[in-house]
Amino acid sequence: MFDRLKAYLDSVKARDPAPRSRWEVLLYPGVLALGLHRVAHWLFDAKLFFLARFINHFSRLLTAIDIHPGARIGRNLFIDHGFTVIGETAEIGDNVTIYQSVTLGGTNPTNGIGGKRHPTLADNVIVGSGAQIIGPITVGERARVGANAVVMEDVPAGATMIGIKARSTLVPAEEWAREFIPYGTPCEDAEGNKIDCFEKLESELASLRTELAALKAERNRDREAAKAHKQGSLDLAPKNGTDD
Repeated sequence: MFDRLKAYLDSVKARDPAPRSRWEVLLYPGVLALGLHRVAHWLFDAKLFFLARFINHFSRLLTAIDIHPGARIGRNLFIDHGFTVIGETAEIGDNVTIYQSVTLGGTNPTNGIGGKRHPTLADNVIVGSGAQIIGPITVGERARVGANAVVMEDVPAGATMIGIKARSTLVPAEEWAREFIPYGTPCEDAEGNKIDCFEKLESELASLRTELAALKAERNRDREAAKAHKQGSLDLAPKNGTDD
């Protein structure tokens, strides 16, 4: 048990440079919320719904993180800061990172119909601050959801989603970044990649312009040569009414 706890605290330290020790990580609201959720989820599975809800409300009061007791959470979830909401039928895989003010929300809460209503996050997903992931969709393994993105459709594995309504960036995450990305939001590497692409396009455009100018010059030379040849032929032709 203690080995698993140490491994979890070390996984948090690997994703956050702020803590100086494991003891400091123990005070993180996300760590406290996850620990209390484990208890609440055990009570929920035992159909002790009132006690599960009581612990859920106590945890929310203490940490500003609301995790429904029914949510299923894998190993090493790191919720950095608070104000996050995770719905009843949400499922979260291993080594997932969620930043502040994120909602894993359900669809159509007014119809009273149960079933799968909340998202599923696969292993190693990163969700940036303020992101909203809505409905029974799946966010694929190693996907990144950028800050303030609104995701309402399935996300392919390794994709990086940005914007409202969220769209995938041109470069998948696994192509340019194989390590952890804070806040799930591409910054320097992605911008550098875009700059490289623009520079390459500008270089290709300049080359095409040079080739086009050369072709135009060659065509003009051919026209001048043809014109000169025609003029020469006319000068050599015998003129009517003349007699040598």
